[in-house]
Amino acid sequence: MAMNTRKGFRFTTYEAPHQTPFEKLFEIFQELITHTSGDVEEALDWLRELDKEYELTDDDYTIDDFIEELKAKGFIREEIDLDNNEAGTEGDEGDEGEGNSGFSITAKLERMLRQRALDQIFGKLKRSGSGNHKTGKSGRGDEHTGEFREYRFGDALEHISMTESLKNAQVNHGLDNFSLREEDLVVEDTQYKAQMSTVLMIDISHSMILYGEDRITPAKKVAMALAELITTRYPKDTLDILVFGNDAWPISIKELPYLKVGPYHTNTVAGLQLAMDMLRRKRNTNKQIFMITDGKPSCLRLPNGDYYKNSVGLDEYIVEKCYNMAQQARKLHIPITTFMIAEDPYLMKFVREFTKANKGKAFYTGLKGLGEMIFEDYEQNRRKRIKG
Repeated sequence: MAMNTRKGFRFTTYEAPHQTPFEKLFEIFQELITHTSGDVEEALDWLRELDKEYELTDDDYTIDDFIEELKAKGFIREEIDLDNNEAGTEGDEGDEGEGNSGFSITAKLERMLRQRALDQIFGKLKRSGSGNHKTGKSGRGDEHTGEFREYRFGDALEHISMTESLKNAQVNHGLDNFSLREEDLVVEDTQYKAQMSTVLMIDISHSMILYGEDRITPAKKVAMALAELITTRYPKDTLDILVFGNDAWPISIKELPYLKVGPYHTNTVAGLQLAMDMLRRKRNTNKQIFMITDGKPSCLRLPNGDYYKNSVGLDEYIVEKCYNMAQQARKLHIPITTFMIAEDPYLMKFVREFTKANKGKAFYTGLKGLGEMIFEDYEQNRRKRIKG
């Protein structure tokens, strides 16, 4: 018996894709500008230091040539400081480079940073069409599953698969006496495509950069990636972002590259109050809160406007307020998923009790893999919850 021969695998030496001098430096520059929170001058200083150590440029293409090309391609712009006023034009998108005396990044680069974060964090995940979040319910939905079932009274005509139905008619009645009857009809099954409103809370208290570990940059990258993912793949979903320190306040997506840690305590209650206020205004059935934090709640704002702070251990008064907020969110059917980037046993115990009060979820994680975890949880939580 003759056997068909198949070609095997051929292994060759890996050759890196060709990059221009600008492309090589631009990849490094994007990483640096994320770490410097949009400070172009600081990022360029770091780039010059790296150039001295690793000889990234030569006489044919210098750092100055790179800067000129950045300007020519519309990634940075030169700022003119008039009478010591704030740099830039009021209301101009992307003009957040506070402290920069020479250059600021543009909206074009802001978008590229979000796309880069998406590729870095979610790049290994398989892409699919919009509305990829599934529910456990099938029937007259709006997302095709690729599976077929018999026609039922009330099924929309556009869901009938003519190819499969004609095939059934031929099998059931033959070609000589062809007829198409109701029992021959099949429809492509569909699933409901749920919508999700998400609030992402980011801790910007001082502990996010303590002990020699930069925790704010990975959190910032995750936020940029999630923002890009939702706006491009799930445009019907909503994402609101807030930061919390002594207080909590919302930030826009375009502000993410400039996010910095401040000299703050951790007012988790204020963050949760703001998140729930944001979600109350949403009409979507599915609502959720993601909270990225590394520290314990250590601050409250009292009714008279004063701050109550206690950084020593877990303050019972502050902790109880957190549990109360978790229970309120639970009553509003808002699950809270906590991503705890710390491993202190007493903090983990607090998160367990907090999660129990909300019936939410908690992940005790380092910085590595944080993005993948958030993506997976976002996909799972977006399944439509049927209230009965």
